[in-house]
Parts: sequence; structure tokens; C-alpha cells
Amino acid sequence: MSSNRVVVYKSPGEVAVESVDYPSLEVPQEVADHFGITKKAPHAAILKIVTTNICGSDQHMVRGRTTAPQGQTLGHEITGEVVEAGEDVLFVNEGDICSVPFNIACGRCRMCDEGKTGICLNVNPARAGAAYGYVDMGGWIGGQAEYVMIPYADFNLLKFPDRDQALEKILDLTMLSDIFPTGYHGAYTAGVTTGSTVYVAGAGPVGLAAAHAAQLLGAAVVMVGDMVPGRLTQAESFGCVGIDLSTEGELTDKIAEVVGEPEVDAAVDAVGFEARGHGSGAGEAPATVLNDCMTVARAGAGIGIPGLYVTGDPGAVDDAAKEGTLGVRLGLGWAKSHSFMTGQCPVKQYNRKLMNLILHDRAQIAKAVNATAIGLDDAPRGYQEFDDGAARKFVIDPHGMVAA
Repeated sequence: MSSNRVVVYKSPGEVAVESVDYPSLEVPQEVADHFGITKKAPHAAILKIVTTNICGSDQHMVRGRTTAPQGQTLGHEITGEVVEAGEDVLFVNEGDICSVPFNIACGRCRMCDEGKTGICLNVNPARAGAAYGYVDMGGWIGGQAEYVMIPYADFNLLKFPDRDQALEKILDLTMLSDIFPTGYHGAYTAGVTTGSTVYVAGAGPVGLAAAHAAQLLGAAVVMVGDMVPGRLTQAESFGCVGIDLSTEGELTDKIAEVVGEPEVDAAVDAVGFEARGHGSGAGEAPATVLNDCMTVARAGAGIGIPGLYVTGDPGAVDDAAKEGTLGVRLGLGWAKSHSFMTGQCPVKQYNRKLMNLILHDRAQIAKAVNATAIGLDDAPRGYQEFDDGAARKFVIDPHGMVAA
């Protein structure tokens, strides 16, 4: 039996790589018990991890800003090679390299039938929707590992058409598991189209992915707001306009300097619940970005919200925020007839088409997010540097399959 190692959350600010059991073709016991299904999963496959990425959502757990328990396995951005397939898996085979949507979906329920795979009804006893290696998301083992089990493999896996081409472009293709579709979803649901002016809040990896997606959708100008100089420089490296939120001045004025008016056609919140106020040394103010987006979005505009918001935040600034109740100016959004899109991105709605953009050299997502490969044992360092504001997307390469 092969061994397996996985990144686990130990305590706020601390992760470690630990040995766990090699995956089996079984669903978590709590999933089987809750839904009255067999634990045995002939519909599943086991993947040897080719690449697995550190996500800002993981970082929320590692900062102690969720209810994740000690020992929570981590990692939901997974690309891997099939090394074992259950007897009911018909259309993926050993040796196939596949992207894994971070949403775990059964492919059988009403939500999956409607394409809403982020809120599948049959994979999580706690709520609709599940993910690998995440608190309250069904008990599925994380993918920042050497091997991982993928349920409902025929439905969930996106097979790359050519193995050699996939490995050549792996730093781009690894982004299909989450941040590229998530960023695209944020821009698309905000209504970005040909000639749009766009404001993206946050120059972390999801914000950069949303900015690149807005360019692909035809935006005339994409402005990206952040307070970390390196991240603003990264946004500017592929043609965005950096908006420095650490300096004095109103956001509307800074936008007007770029587009000639204090509003935009579409806004994207790629920050989420750990948002901070503007200005040097500003404290945490979790509704800041949502209110900014409503302020700068023109009447009738859309606001995409791929940034994460939670119902349990033990480190929140006040009791209301601890349960996800924020001081959002909903009246402003109502008065301006804004539309809002929240929740997990339904990755399967986008990943195949975004794969085609990558394979045909139309999308340069690895360059946009500054993809940087590290080894599995380097994961703790990657988490620390990411938390310190590194303008990089860390890609874990457990088996040395990423070309130098």
C-alpha cells in the first residue's frame, strides 16, 4: 500500500505536512450515514496529485478565522493523474490527467441538474455544497497531498485531451480547479462585456484572475484596488490599472482619474470578510468592499462577489460579524438597482471553455497570478509568505512533475 501525506491545519498561523492513510474508494462516513448511501464508492477515482494550489480560502482557516478544528486537512485546488478508478467509472482511465473542480458534486440532484454544482444537495450533511479539505464542507480529505480520492469521477473530472500538452501548460491548467473559473464567474456575473469599465477589489490571486477574466470578456479598462504595493505591481504587469487604497483620497476620485467619471460599469469583490478600511494602518471593516462596490458601480450595474463570506468567524471585529452579519448599505444597492451574485463558483459551468482558452494560448492565467511552484514540504513556507502579502500564487508540486 502506498503512503500519503497531506497538509493539515494545526493552530492559528501553523500548518504541517503529516502522514495519513492512502485514500480508498469510499465516501466519508458522515456523508454515507446522512444520505443513507453505501460508503463504498465504485463511482470514485484516486488521483496522484500533479499540482495543488494554496488558496486564500485556505488562508482564512489557517489564520484561525473559521471554526476549522485542529487537524483539518487542507487543499481544494487539485489537478491529478488517475491511478485507480472504481468499477462504475466509465469515461476516465488510469493515466488521464484531469482538473478537479473544487466543488464536490453528485451529478444526480436537482442543483446539479440545473448546473449549480456549488450547492449540490447530496455531498454535505451540514449544508448544500461541499469541497475538499474545508471546514463544514462534508468531511472530504484535502488535496494538498500526494494522493486524493475524487467521488463521482465521471461527472467531476475534466480530462485534458493531451498529456504532454497538459504537462507543458500545467501552471496555467492548475488554475482551472478554482481561481480562474471563480475570477471569471465574478467578472461574468458582474456583467463585464465589450468596452466595460471594471473595478476589481483585491489584487490577491482571485482578484488577479477576475481582472484577467475581465480582459478576456472585452473590458476597456480594468482597475484593481489593493494596499500591497507588490500586488498592485503584479496587476499592472498584465495591463490593469492599480488603485492604491493605502493612500489618502476617495475611491470615486481615484476611479475618475482613470475613466473620467467616478463610477464603473461592473464591480467585483475579490476580498471577502477580512476586508480592511482604506488608508495606511486602517483596521478591519468587513463590509468595506461591498459598500465600495455599491458606491462605485453605476445604476443598474452588476456586482460579482467571489470573495468569501462566512457564517462563523471567531476572530471577527464584533459579535455581529462573528455570525456573518455585516454593516452593508443594502439600501444604496437597492436604490441603484444593482444585481449581486454570491456563493461558490459553479466551476463546471466554465472550466472546459477556460481550458480551451489556455490550450489555444488565448489566456495567460499563470502569468497573471504569478504562479510559483514549490514542493509539498515547502507548504508551511508558502502559507507564511502568502499571508505576508506575497504577490504570488503558490502551486504545490508533490511529485516533481512541474517542469523547471
